[in-house]
Amino acid sequence: MRLSGALTRQQEKLPGLVGTARVERRSGELPRRVRAGDIAVIDQTDLDRRTAEALLATGAAAVVNVAPSISGRYPNLGPEVLVSAGVVLVDGVGRDVLHRIKDGSRVRVHGGTVFAGERAIAEGNEQTADDVADQLVEAKAGMAAQLEAFSANTIEFLRRERALLLDGIGVPLLGETFQDRHVLVVAADFGHVDDLRRLRRYIAEYRPALLGVESGADVLREAGYTPDVIIADPTVPGPEALRCGAAVVVPAHSDGHAPGIERVRDLGVEATPFVASGNPEDLALLLADANGAELVVTVGFQATLGEFLDRGRSGSNPSTFLTRLRLGGKVVDAASLIALQRSRTPVSTVVLLVAAVFVVLLVAGLGAALLDMPAGAGAVFGGIFAGLVP
Repeated sequence: MRLSGALTRQQEKLPGLVGTARVERRSGELPRRVRAGDIAVIDQTDLDRRTAEALLATGAAAVVNVAPSISGRYPNLGPEVLVSAGVVLVDGVGRDVLHRIKDGSRVRVHGGTVFAGERAIAEGNEQTADDVADQLVEAKAGMAAQLEAFSANTIEFLRRERALLLDGIGVPLLGETFQDRHVLVVAADFGHVDDLRRLRRYIAEYRPALLGVESGADVLREAGYTPDVIIADPTVPGPEALRCGAAVVVPAHSDGHAPGIERVRDLGVEATPFVASGNPEDLALLLADANGAELVVTVGFQATLGEFLDRGRSGSNPSTFLTRLRLGGKVVDAASLIALQRSRTPVSTVVLLVAAVFVVLLVAGLGAALLDMPAGAGAVFGGIFAGLVP
């Protein structure tokens, strides 16, 4: 114990950032295990914003990326998110580091080098805000090639899913859940917590149906709401969300197999498979549209071209584009709705205006009554009124 404590004190005196290493080849799984102050070791070329936001939310002190965080194919958003928040980002350290760093061990990061005690075990590039900005400018040149590839993928997706997109064939029917109602679709992505908080007035006024996408179901429950519908791989939301009484829809492969549906049934909850190859967010939009939603408000969805091309969504971008095209003006991003709410006249102002009008009418009524009274009574009430009004 004394030796261990001495080694720890010696390590903490060395320059750089010391923390527990969390190693994961599949970056999507890593945020579940990372705790505040940990050093996340990932393998992801073109770090996307979704992964970066998830790592940031864990409180990770540093991220060591085996691959280049920005390859130059397009301006991905993850590195900027981490660096702007003060998280140390070292990338390009090489795949050997996945074997050199033991999960759960104590490591130190300093100047682009990863140390175990005083021994250097990996070396890469520590990204600064200026470095990231310069690389993103250069990467914008790669967007044209990405868009060309995207157009080809879009045609293929439309050929494969034309019945679903054009006629809604295969979309589960949910009765009157969404019929002629606003539907609030919540995904756990960038800015979802703030957006949901700012939509409280909208939710209270319009009482929209609530649709949780993946861990968005947990987000709704944490905010004090109960989802009406959940669409997700059942291994993602917590069991409390799946048992909250919401209708559960599970994305399924073309052969009808819905991965994870057994987990829902083991919880005693019925689940409906949705056979389609789009991502869960897009399937949620199609679900709301086909079931008669009047307006669909999205929280935690990508809205800009940069987000649209970001790696975390690239596999389903044709689905996203065509789904948005299908819904047209029916789908509104939460940020737009929040901006409209801010432009509305505050309730307090309306109350003060009504009160002022009431006072004016009261004074006018008293004046008219005084004119109709006998002279003596009018003089008495006039004196009282003059004493009350400055």
